[in-house]
Amino acid sequence: MLDDTDRRILRHLQADPSQSNSTLADLCGLSQASCWRRIERMEAEGVILGQEAVIDWQALGYTVEVSLRITLDKTQPRAFDEFLAAARELPEVLEIQTFIGRVDTRLWVIARDMAHYQQIYRTQILTLPHISDIEPLMHVARLKSNEALPL
Repeated sequence: MLDDTDRRILRHLQADPSQSNSTLADLCGLSQASCWRRIERMEAEGVILGQEAVIDWQALGYTVEVSLRITLDKTQPRAFDEFLAAARELPEVLEIQTFIGRVDTRLWVIARDMAHYQQIYRTQILTLPHISDIEPLMHVARLKSNEALPL
């Protein structure tokens, strides 16, 4: 169970994960050792999953973003497993979500330009197993993007 001090640590860690343990401890009113023990405990409990660099893929030349809503042929017993295993191998697929309902999965795909997207779509996406229907949604604008939790 998290207490108020744990939540305070998480709030400050979300705001700036690169800050030193010393700075974080000062911000949270803790000793460095106590702060470090709490962070280690939250990592061991799976509350903190890790830290990562967030890279602006547009700065690297990827200008096209497409969400593909995919319905699978559910008459095949291993359709989900085989589709997901193959989709995970595509480097341009940044995210895979599964759903219960008419749409089974959503792939979030990036490409350098429309020609590159067309190539990915034709040679990689359409060759994924067990697709019965696919609906591409072209991304227009990101109005809100926030990974931080309201702690």
